[in-house]
Amino acid sequence: QVQLVESGGGLVQPGGSLRLSCAASGMMFSIYAMRWYRQAPGKERELVAFITTGGSRNYADSVKGRFTISRDNAKNTVYLQMNSLKAEDTAVYYCNAAREVAGTTLSNWGQGTQVTVSS
Repeated sequence: QVQLVESGGGLVQPGGSLRLSCAASGMMFSIYAMRWYRQAPGKERELVAFITTGGSRNYADSVKGRFTISRDNAKNTVYLQMNSLKAEDTAVYYCNAAREVAGTTLSNWGQGTQVTVSS
């Protein structure tokens, strides 16, 4: 059974940093594209960062230059380094693992970790 467990969230002051981790189990991690999403209160879930199986990365415009996604296939873990945090980064952050199989997307979600940016 696929399981994704996020950690590393918390309360941080504006301008601070956090590193989120998402540990995967029950899956062949290296063949999954990994994504970080976030959802703020009253807003839709939005894609924050994406890393392919080959290590290519993409980011939402709102986090470019501040956030870095990375993966360690040996540890079955994907990370999100968040620097220069702003109040508008406050949200629940979710890890997603997805791959295409015969035209169907297999997608798995973690339970989320709260990030609060406030003074």
